[in-house]
Amino acid sequence: MKDSLIVVSGGMDSITLLHEYAGRIALAVSFDYGANHNEKEIPFARLHCERLGIEHIVIPLAFMKAYFKSSLLSGGEAIPEGHYADENMKSTVVPFRNGIMLSIACGIAESNGLTHVLIANHGGDHAIYPDCRSSFIRAMSEAMREGTYEHVEILAPYTDITKTDIACRGKQFQINYAETWSCYKGGAKHCGKCGTCVERKEALRDADIDDPTEYED
Repeated sequence: MKDSLIVVSGGMDSITLLHEYAGRIALAVSFDYGANHNEKEIPFARLHCERLGIEHIVIPLAFMKAYFKSSLLSGGEAIPEGHYADENMKSTVVPFRNGIMLSIACGIAESNGLTHVLIANHGGDHAIYPDCRSSFIRAMSEAMREGTYEHVEILAPYTDITKTDIACRGKQFQINYAETWSCYKGGAKHCGKCGTCVERKEALRDADIDDPTEYED
């Protein structure tokens, strides 16, 4: 039954979720919010949706780049390097990003008679991203249920698992992770040094997947 909308970025996590729940997904939504890597990610989201026969739309959120402060946004300070557990990674937080995107996704879902919004937040995000934590997802889902006639809910099956767990699931679906993007810097190749690149490397290694990613020298 096609009862769901998915928020899909084009990264490893959301592409894996897209494939895993393809049978339930009626519509996929990507958000262009002015991040350095949006132009790298979104084409991969479109590619996978086309292959799976899922309608894909892109919603521009230019106001976030104009008014929000984050190193993740184009024109912001330099993207820090290191592991997500490092204190300097907090500069990559885009304030209430998931709250904004889920609110829009909720309205689109109800407008299309859909009852679930899928999002691929996972356990590795919890250290620095408040709007990826299970407490936030529960609260946001309750607000969406109460605020819609269709009682739209969030479905976030990766909330309490690791990126390695996600990669293991992707391995079962034979996903080519070369057709995903992680790097926050958004250069010609993955930098291999920012938090999301480090996590990507670790996940693929621990899932026993040959890393197909092109990294800078």
